[in-house]
Amino acid sequence: MNRPWWETRPYVAALILLSAVPLLYPSVPPLVDLLGHMGRYRVELDLNTSPWLGRYYGFEWHAIGNLGVDLLIVPLSKLFGLELAVKLIVLAIPPMTVAGFLWVAREVHGRLPPTAAFALPFAYSHPFMFGFVNYALSIALAFLAFGLWLRLARLDRLKLRAMLFVPISFIVFFAHTFGWGMLGLMAFSAEAVRQHDRGIGWVRAGFKAAAHAIVMALPVLVIVEWRGHVKGPLYHDWFKLQTKLEAFVSVFRDRWLGLDFVSLVVVVAAIIYALASRRLAMSRNLAFSALVLFAVYVLLPSMVFGSAFADMRLAPYMFAVALLAIRFRGATDLPLARTLAILGLSFLLVRTAATTTSLAIAANDQNAKLEALDHVPMGARVASVAGRGCGIQWALQRNAHLGALVITRRHGFSNDQWVIEGTNLLTLRYRKPGIFAADPSQIVRPNGCRSRSWWIDRALRRFPREDFDYLWLIDPPPFDPQLVAGLHPVWRGPDSVLYQVRP
Repeated sequence: MNRPWWETRPYVAALILLSAVPLLYPSVPPLVDLLGHMGRYRVELDLNTSPWLGRYYGFEWHAIGNLGVDLLIVPLSKLFGLELAVKLIVLAIPPMTVAGFLWVAREVHGRLPPTAAFALPFAYSHPFMFGFVNYALSIALAFLAFGLWLRLARLDRLKLRAMLFVPISFIVFFAHTFGWGMLGLMAFSAEAVRQHDRGIGWVRAGFKAAAHAIVMALPVLVIVEWRGHVKGPLYHDWFKLQTKLEAFVSVFRDRWLGLDFVSLVVVVAAIIYALASRRLAMSRNLAFSALVLFAVYVLLPSMVFGSAFADMRLAPYMFAVALLAIRFRGATDLPLARTLAILGLSFLLVRTAATTTSLAIAANDQNAKLEALDHVPMGARVASVAGRGCGIQWALQRNAHLGALVITRRHGFSNDQWVIEGTNLLTLRYRKPGIFAADPSQIVRPNGCRSRSWWIDRALRRFPREDFDYLWLIDPPPFDPQLVAGLHPVWRGPDSVLYQVRP
């Protein structure tokens, strides 16, 4: 019997490869926070050999649940150099995510449903585009591990599954804690449904599922050690309804509000159609997983273990799991299935084309601005000032951490690194600039904005010239030119100026 085209291996391989296309062109993936992380990777790799980095930063390895790319970059940078290694790692995350989605769908349904393509654009969801690369890597690993969890259950290899998922849980955990938590939630909910399908009541099925999933609980010991030395609350910002609603509608947030919002409408319409149709249904296995993820999304605070937007990060994958749950209620209606497969593939192609274009635009803009670094000597102290508009700007601020390339390429000091205890392994030694020493001092807004961020005139007025060698204005809003009087412009580019601070 011939399989329909959406179930064939060539089609699956094409989908996985297609997911890499948006990242092929940019030499440095223009994901917002990634550029800041790259500064940390440079410190991690060259702190002990650079004559400059040790003046500004420290780095000390600890076992924490936020080490995914930080660990991978060590061996790969020796083979490819830092920037190419970062690109290869980030380039691998969407194909891994797509492969995980498709494997989960195949294990749950016994075949690849025609609607699976609707879920695949979430490989480039808002958290990934924002540059939460350790988190995105852990999610990709979590879905691949979940596919294995389901397969071993289907083959009744439960003892083997229990043995394998002890080390697997640590791998996912050290990539990022949230991926480990999501894997545990999905594995528990899927096992609860499997137990219930064997004729066990829901309460008993829940206990049995917990007993199976507990093999992934050992990383809790690492959390106790890790967070035991960190001051301050582990969680805060609970039940912010407005933030949760914004995260809900921002799952595809990238550059164009209209396209991103219509994409969300398409996803919601596909789920509603599946629920309302007499010919379609939702797999109880994945539907229950989606409901569990939604409940956690509602209850989760915005800040967990020092990581911001904890609840926002979960939102896209609730949708992805719900879409992967869609199946035919009985025998496959081939005409309808063919229509759904074409619609899903078309949706994926539109999103892929838009993401590819958006990242190419950002890459070209950043490459033009990064010519400023040709005029910055090694080890220089550079304060970057990156402008953004008033209020909520839908288009992501791609250049918020462009200044971190001063660390990556010039072994200098940049005022955009995160100094949050227990969140990463970087420490700040050069604290003389005070509030200009770390993130978010590099973010400014137009004068008069209602915002917690600096107004640009105030930032320029308080800029400590004696503590920096250069001031780099990136997409600055209008400002009083008298505030840069005495600074020497050494380079001008598109919406960017580099000033030298002279004694």
